[in-house]
Amino acid sequence: MKKHLSIGLSAFALAALLSGCGGGTATTPTSAAPATSAPTESSASAPASSAPASAAELTVAQSSAGQIVVAGQGLSVYYFTKDTKDSGTSACTADCLLAWPPVTSTTATPTVDGVTGKVGTIPTADGKMQVTINGMPIYYYAKDKAAGDITGQGVGGVWYLVAPSGEMIKTAAGGY
Repeated sequence: MKKHLSIGLSAFALAALLSGCGGGTATTPTSAAPATSAPTESSASAPASSAPASAAELTVAQSSAGQIVVAGQGLSVYYFTKDTKDSGTSACTADCLLAWPPVTSTTATPTVDGVTGKVGTIPTADGKMQVTINGMPIYYYAKDKAAGDITGQGVGGVWYLVAPSGEMIKTAAGGY
């Protein structure tokens, strides 16, 4: 019992510390195309995250912050203000990726519906394709468990929802 409690507390402490920074490589812009297939899901391997690192199908949903971009099973996507537009890299690496898994695609031309921002991809450190909107990588938040959750909005003053136009939504909404 004592050992299980210790492991649980250690996992909780690790999850509380997640929010790192880092690197990546080059941008491949694509044009918007109508959605034609459902996304495939795969669970993130990190214990702190059950958010999908799936083939992207970006759509638009209504939230308390207004219209936002969603991917996967309707999960909200976020920008990280420490990323540099059109750099082709992600500033979220290592432990940061446990809390903020990248939205990935199996194709350089992710399907979109209602998203008017310029959609593209950049390579991740593990060889996948991370989706970008207007040259900025996008991420899920591990604590968003269901469609409509926007608990990552404003976290740390550096994580923000994405509008269909590709603009960053900095209005106060969600659970921070």
